[in-house]
Amino acid sequence: MASPLSIGRYIGGRRLDRRNVLRGSGVAMSLPWLAAMQPALATSGAKAPQRFVAFTLGLGLVSSNLVPKESGAGYSASRYLAGMEDLRDRFTIFSGVSHPGVKGGHRAEASILTASPMGSSGRAKNTISLDQYLAKYRGNATRFPSLVLSTGGSTSPCYTENGAMIPPMDRASRLFSLLFVDDSPASRNQQEERIKQGRSIMDLVGSEAKSLQQTLGAGDRDRLDSFFTSVRDLEKRMAETEKWSKLPKPHVDRSAPVDITNPSDLIGRQKTMCELMKLALQTDSTRYITLHLPGAGGVIPIDGVGEGYHNLSHHGMDDSKLEQLALVETALIQEWANFLRSLRDHSDESGDLLGSTSVLLTSNLGNASNHDNRNMPVLFAGGPFAHGSHLAFDQRNNYPLPNLFVSVLQANGLEVDRFATSTGTMQGLEFRA
Repeated sequence: MASPLSIGRYIGGRRLDRRNVLRGSGVAMSLPWLAAMQPALATSGAKAPQRFVAFTLGLGLVSSNLVPKESGAGYSASRYLAGMEDLRDRFTIFSGVSHPGVKGGHRAEASILTASPMGSSGRAKNTISLDQYLAKYRGNATRFPSLVLSTGGSTSPCYTENGAMIPPMDRASRLFSLLFVDDSPASRNQQEERIKQGRSIMDLVGSEAKSLQQTLGAGDRDRLDSFFTSVRDLEKRMAETEKWSKLPKPHVDRSAPVDITNPSDLIGRQKTMCELMKLALQTDSTRYITLHLPGAGGVIPIDGVGEGYHNLSHHGMDDSKLEQLALVETALIQEWANFLRSLRDHSDESGDLLGSTSVLLTSNLGNASNHDNRNMPVLFAGGPFAHGSHLAFDQRNNYPLPNLFVSVLQANGLEVDRFATSTGTMQGLEFRA
């Protein structure tokens, strides 16, 4: 396993190593990021906490417009990357990668961040997604362990440990209110009461369940132990919710956004969400965000585009459809690039925000026209990694993309060497010197 980053903390001038604290205390919990540490960090050279943002596309990207012909650092920018030359040394493009065993065309949308094979019938049980894995072990330091967002629709690629999909938030105005508008005293009291009631219910259920344990067989006892673990996790989350409900939300110099009512304005909705996502990271309201951009069926309002987005994705190599699709996908990529720039341009004592935020853009579809889940489009930016290259793998015998997920987990301080069908960390992706 590649060595994880050593992340220190400073309290009263004394340096504390996160892993020593974990092992010394006997609990698997890191110290939270504290604002009071910031002055010491400015002079100590310690790094800001790591963050992760995933952009997931429901309809893929045309590979010939995205993937450079050359590999390595000296590649010539493709059509889609031509407008990102100022960011060249802040992102990496991967080709020849996919999730081993994942099939099913559009159904594989559920596997983008879990890498779990769902089967052609969609009956297989899903597993925890990368963002929720991070939120489980590193999300306790912020008001929101994670944010699951979408530009429209009710589906997301984010799944709990039990394989339940997390519905996304798709209204920018609601997201702004959630992040930055304090609840009224009455609402706050009501929320605290709900937390207390929930805790009482969990205590009762836990007590009743324990009384059954002596009468159960070994298999049922194991299942009950799993249940107890879920109860304890829920109680911890409820305690965190109670703590944050008593604290004021951060204030930002921005008015609430107006929701875009046109469901086909995918680019406008993406832009608005990205502005709020940047503010969420900047205020440390959360460190893990997923924005899903589903395959809208309507005509996206872009000059030169006259057919529905989903219809264009099934282009069948028709030149007219391919050109219209290229206009849509170029706009999607450019908004992603603008998000990277907004993080790069926000700096504090510990560096720019992009340097502490790993940003992934990918899709379950390598070729939306024929529903092929191989050769997934992958752009990866920011974080503690050295970028600037095209890492090209075998397009017939794909390299496992879950290896990138392991690298992300390690960058966030988790001592793991496996996620789903990974075989290690991402080959060719190194930490910055």
